[in-house]
Order: sequence, then structure tokens, then C-alpha cells
Amino acid sequence: MYTCFTPLANGILPPERFNCPYYYVAHPLAVSAMAHVKDEIASKDEWRDEICRGKMFGVLVVRDVSGAIGYLKAFSGQILSQSEWEGWVPPVFDYLQPDGYFAVHEREISEINSTILALETSPQSRVACLRLSEAEESCRREEEEYRKQMQAAKERRDALRQQCHDASSLIRESQFMKAEMRRLKRRHEETLLPLRHAVAEWNTKLASLRKERKEKSDALQTWLFRHFVVRNVKGEEKDLCDIFADTPLVIPPSGAGECCAPKLLQYAFLHGYEPLCMAEFWWGRSPAGEIRHHGECYPACQGKCRPILDFMLQGMDVEANPLDGEERGTITMVYEDPWLVAVDKPSGMLSVPGKGRRLSAQEILSEERGGAAMLCVHRLDMQTSGILLFAKDVETQREMQRAFALREVHKVYYAVVRQPCEASMLRTGDEGDVVLPLSPDYLNRPRQKVDKETGKEAVTHYTVLDADITKARLELQPKTGRTHQLRVHCAHREGLNAPIVGDELYGTPDSRMLLHAARMTFVHPKSSEVMTLSSPCPF
Repeated sequence: MYTCFTPLANGILPPERFNCPYYYVAHPLAVSAMAHVKDEIASKDEWRDEICRGKMFGVLVVRDVSGAIGYLKAFSGQILSQSEWEGWVPPVFDYLQPDGYFAVHEREISEINSTILALETSPQSRVACLRLSEAEESCRREEEEYRKQMQAAKERRDALRQQCHDASSLIRESQFMKAEMRRLKRRHEETLLPLRHAVAEWNTKLASLRKERKEKSDALQTWLFRHFVVRNVKGEEKDLCDIFADTPLVIPPSGAGECCAPKLLQYAFLHGYEPLCMAEFWWGRSPAGEIRHHGECYPACQGKCRPILDFMLQGMDVEANPLDGEERGTITMVYEDPWLVAVDKPSGMLSVPGKGRRLSAQEILSEERGGAAMLCVHRLDMQTSGILLFAKDVETQREMQRAFALREVHKVYYAVVRQPCEASMLRTGDEGDVVLPLSPDYLNRPRQKVDKETGKEAVTHYTVLDADITKARLELQPKTGRTHQLRVHCAHREGLNAPIVGDELYGTPDSRMLLHAARMTFVHPKSSEVMTLSSPCPF
């Protein structure tokens, strides 16, 4: 059996605590390990075509029983349809054995898929559906034509009644035509019945096959997740079904357990290595909807990995997630009247209460006013600084939120972004619109993604105020107000391809994210005065 431990010879001291996998700056030991791994990846010609399409890799710096420090390396999923490659940690559970349980039952499901496709596209089923459709249309036209005759006859009878015509003959004619319509419908039903039976036979077969496919697929997924058994440093074990049972998802999402972090920790625990620090980085092109930059580090995903890692990290001394901290910041007043309050929110402060214990601007403002209600009108991301508006009563809140929804509030932000590659570099004076629809990335909240099928419209006007070869300073005017709109529009490869400095979700962490809400112009909901509120940019 090959070894996955690679010695790491340098004089760097290990961290005192294991890094939080959901929010971190890579430790120098992890950076050194990633440099070795990146060189190795670049040398693997047979991997090049696949991984250049995008793949997550990870390193786990560990100490062995002798006290030597080294690293383990992993990739997400498979490469060239293989889960195991020499020197890389194996999967938590290898379900890809050619004649194994998963492969056998997956082939059964594939055969059902083939049968379904054959039925859906067979000439017989198409002919049966076409005959039924044509017959139904012919019957519909014939009935519609007779209804017109009945309506014309009714109008004629009504006119005769006005002339005192014999009523009995008119009644008999009406009854006859109604009976004739019933006879016509019965003839049509007799004509359509065998055609409907023919189509129903195909649909029954398809429904039965689809039901069988779903049952087999669900059973196979459950079997798979029951065999993905992970452990923690205390030696406790849980399968993925049990881990996800108490989460909002309830059922593990597809691909759960196949990311780098669970693989690395599982191997370390099974082989007696002490985990010291971890980092994961992206290699290759960014996915179409998400934002990933080649070579950059990214935190573990919230949907697939966090429930697993929360269990696997039990018993370890792990750095606290700074997003869950209890820090109390200070806010500066920008404007106040009997209806509205505007504050200058610092970077790192929540706009409204979150899941953690960190105090929000709303809570601090309410506390400073003796517990008076402060109603949120809009929000700024925690790492965004600048003007944040609150209402003092429900009616004012509703009027201002309506103004935001109708795009009657003009907002100006300043941002500093990292320059993209030379070919698409931003230059002083450049301006334009970024138009990319957005939707939540439900398995990796709070991230958003570009979604051209179901995403909501998002438009941002940008102006490059100043630029050099490394950074550019932008003025951003959002025409819509989607979550993380400016951050995604700057970072996405179809946007500016230039992540905001310090954006830990879509770029690289720094001391803070350089995005500031500098101006806001709106019509006051009570005085009808045009208001412009400003906040000086701190960077």
C-alpha cells in the first residue's frame, strides 16, 4: 500500500490551533504544502484536460507519531473516473469497484433509463400520440361547428317567439339539437377511446418505469450514504444519513463526503496523524455560474461539507469562526429625523441580527435609544462599510422599501478590485454595465451564483476611477439590489473578472473588504424632499 504522507522540511512553526475550515487565511505551512502540490499537478500531463475544466484540491498539514511534520493531499470527486491515485488520500468510501454493489445497481438504473428513452422516442408511441391529437382536434372542430349551428338556431327561434310562433315546435327543435349534440359527443368518445387506451398504455409503461427508477435510485443513494462512515479524533463514527438527519437538508446532497476536507481528515484519523492546518484551492477554469479563481484558496462549502466537518472536528482544538464572534463595534450617525435614521456602518458589523452572537447595527442603534424599535429598510453585507438606513415606524419602513423595490433610490459605492489578466485589464476611464442574473447557491450559503435560467435580473453600472497593473478603484452604481450583486459582478469571469480586495467569498481574504456604500439619494417619504446622504470612503 502506498503512503500519502509527504515530509515538509522547513523551519515554520505549526499553528497553536487547527484553522476554522469555513473562514481562514492559509497558514504558511499550508501555503508551502500547496506550492509542492501545485507543481505536482502541473506536471501530470494525463490530468491536464480534465482538471483544467475545474477541480478543487486540498492539503492537510499533519504531525506523525514520530513528531515529523508533513502533508496529505486530496482532490474532490474523481479524476479520469478514478477515486484513487498513488500518493493521494483515498476516498472515504470507494464505491467505484467495477463489479461492486454500486456499479451493478447503477447499471440497472442506466438500463431503465435506456428503456424509458426508447419508449419516449419510439415511432409507435409517437404515432399513437399523433393519432390521438389529430382525432381530438377533429372532434373539437366538429363539436364547435355544431355549437355554432345551435347558437344560430337559438337566435332564429328567439326571433320567432317574438312573432308569437308556435312554441311547441320550437321546443322540439331545441330538444332535438341538444340530443344530437349528446349523440355527437358519444360518437366522438367511441372514436377516441381506443386511441386514448393506446396512449395510456405507453404512459402507464413509462410511469411504472419512472417509479421503478426513482425507487432504485433512492435506495442506491441511501445505501451509498450509509456506507460513507466518517470518524472524528475521539474515534466516534457516523454515516452521512445520520449526520444530515438533523440539518435543514435532512437527506445528504449528491456528492456529499467526496470533497477534499472529509477525505483528508478521515485518512489522518485512520492512520494516527495529528491534523495541524488545512487549505483547499481551485485549479482550472471557473464553473459557469460560480466564482472560482485558479490557484486561490476557498473555505469548505456550507451545504455538503459543514455538517460532516462539524462532526469530524469534534474533540479538536479549532479556531473560532470570526463570523460567529461577539465583537461589539461602534456606529456613527449620518442623519436622523422623526422618521428615519442613517448610520455609517463599519466593515465587519452585521446590518441586522444573524445566527451568531455578533451584535448588529440594528441592535446597537436600538440599544442606544433605550430599546426603541429600529426597522431595517435595506441591508449591507457584513464586510461592506457605509450608509445604512433604518425607519422608526412600520409605515415609513414600508414606504422606503417600496422606493428601493421600484429602484427610486440611487446608490453609489466605491470599491478597490484586483486587476485581472493583462488581456482584460481595467483602465482608467472605462465604464459600462454588468448584466448577470443571480440566484442563491443553496448548497453553499451565503454565496450567490450567476443563473441565466432562473436567476433574478441584476444590473450594475461601473466606472474605473483609477487603475494600475495590480488594482483598480471603481465607482459602482447598482441598478438593482440583489444579494452580493456588486461582489459577484466584479468577481465573475463574465463580469469584470476582478474580485474586490478582501472579498473572502469570491476573492481572497484581507484585513477587510474594500467596498463602501458612499452615497444614497432618495425622496423623503414624509417631507418629499430630495435627500442625499454621504459617507467618506475610508480607503
